[in-house]
Amino acid sequence: MRIGVDVGGTNTDAVLMDGARVVTTVKVPTTPDVMLGVTLALEHVLLDSATSAAAIEAVMIGTTHFTNAVVERRRLAPVAALRICLPASAGIPPFTDWPRDLAQVVRARSDMVAGGYEFDGREIAPLDERGVARIAREIRALGIGAMAVSSVFAPANAAMELRAEEIIRNEHPDASVSLSSAVGRVGLLERENATILNASLTPLARSICSAFGAALARLNIAAPFFISQNDGTLMNPETVARYPVLTFASGPTNSMRGAAFLAAVKDALVIDVGGTTTDLGLLSGGFPRQSSQAVSFAGVRTNFRMPDVLSIGIGGGSSVRARPEVTIGPDSVGYQLQQRALVFGGDTLTATDIAVAAGLADVGQPGRVAHLDRALVRSALAVIKGRIEEAAARMKVSAAAIPVVLVGGGSILLDDTLRGASMVLRPQHFAVANAVGAAIAQVGGEVDQVYSYEALGRDAAVRQAMARAAAAAVAAGAAPDTIAFVEVDELPLAYMPGGAVRLRVKAVGDLVGLRVAG
Repeated sequence: MRIGVDVGGTNTDAVLMDGARVVTTVKVPTTPDVMLGVTLALEHVLLDSATSAAAIEAVMIGTTHFTNAVVERRRLAPVAALRICLPASAGIPPFTDWPRDLAQVVRARSDMVAGGYEFDGREIAPLDERGVARIAREIRALGIGAMAVSSVFAPANAAMELRAEEIIRNEHPDASVSLSSAVGRVGLLERENATILNASLTPLARSICSAFGAALARLNIAAPFFISQNDGTLMNPETVARYPVLTFASGPTNSMRGAAFLAAVKDALVIDVGGTTTDLGLLSGGFPRQSSQAVSFAGVRTNFRMPDVLSIGIGGGSSVRARPEVTIGPDSVGYQLQQRALVFGGDTLTATDIAVAAGLADVGQPGRVAHLDRALVRSALAVIKGRIEEAAARMKVSAAAIPVVLVGGGSILLDDTLRGASMVLRPQHFAVANAVGAAIAQVGGEVDQVYSYEALGRDAAVRQAMARAAAAAVAAGAAPDTIAFVEVDELPLAYMPGGAVRLRVKAVGDLVGLRVAG
């Protein structure tokens, strides 16, 4: 048996699953101290199901710790950025175009040294090893503990980044070193930005992983725990400590994976209505469609893998205003819903109150909203539905009607008719789809590299990429006989010679010893 946990802005959800069967579900308000909410959810799961801690084989957690740290500009470490690029790629230095307040917190210093590769792995210039060693000594003397190393076309050849890391560790043994080849994709500046963000989070990541381990120990859960990342797969604590940036947007991903599992669909539009926001994304083959463009996160352009998700400020805790016209959100009472909403004895009119007044939900004390004007209730529901339908139309790739899966506790705001939907599915346990998605998550491996089809041939290049992706999944803990390929994308690069093609391959598999049927 396994437990899945997902931390949202309003609620922390947890489920206990036995194979493909959901045994019990729990929803508790997210606490200001996120760890306390996770611990409470775990306690309730064990108690409500009368399950012994010894019966738990694994715990999967989706957390907002790292996203919140960047958004709120807190608990971030100062970072020294090292770019291996000279004599090329020096025109735009590191930290360019960062929000000023975030740069002030994260930027410690930046340097460039000779080195780097062409798109096909050929050397631009030898690595300036003496320069790397000198910079590492200076950084150590300044007391800077986090470094982000990026090299030109590192996804094609990571040798110089790996050598630079070796030199840095010799000169500065206590440094936390993040390499762009392990974080981002093709595109130097965006990949470098993602690596710097990752480096700024590594001290926090070590602390969070230690806290999760301690929380499980207090509950006598000896099973290993994993943290979900934003491609729908899992990382062990050691990997999270090195690559915390890969957890960004893992919440919407968990919801989409859980929706696919609960509704038994592979291709659909998922609408996850939470307490604060509504997240919309397309499923392709049971996994979220990945964004093909650079993604701006907290004002910083990055290019590490991210689900293509559209978020709007509507949820069960959204504030409702009646004058001069009916408006919903974007502000929300969040985790204080059970204290501030009218149906729970509060004084704030929320979207949940509207749903109860309309008879769409039966929570709290319905009598407390019986006085609401019927016209206001109808208008508020129309605004909610209209904005969500508009967002759904933006996410679709064509005008054709497609299946829609409604999940999340806030989906009580919607009825079962949506414009542009061929059918609307609201599966059992829809309110905790995010925790289900965490519980069923697999482990994966990915390759994103530029190949020369003229030199290698298309079939050989694809086979090589698939073999590398499968090996990465097995190295991450996947059972070899469960490996499946969920993404094989080819993007010809017309501006490069030699029949250059960017190949992106993703392989997934079940954790060794933990199979999920269905």
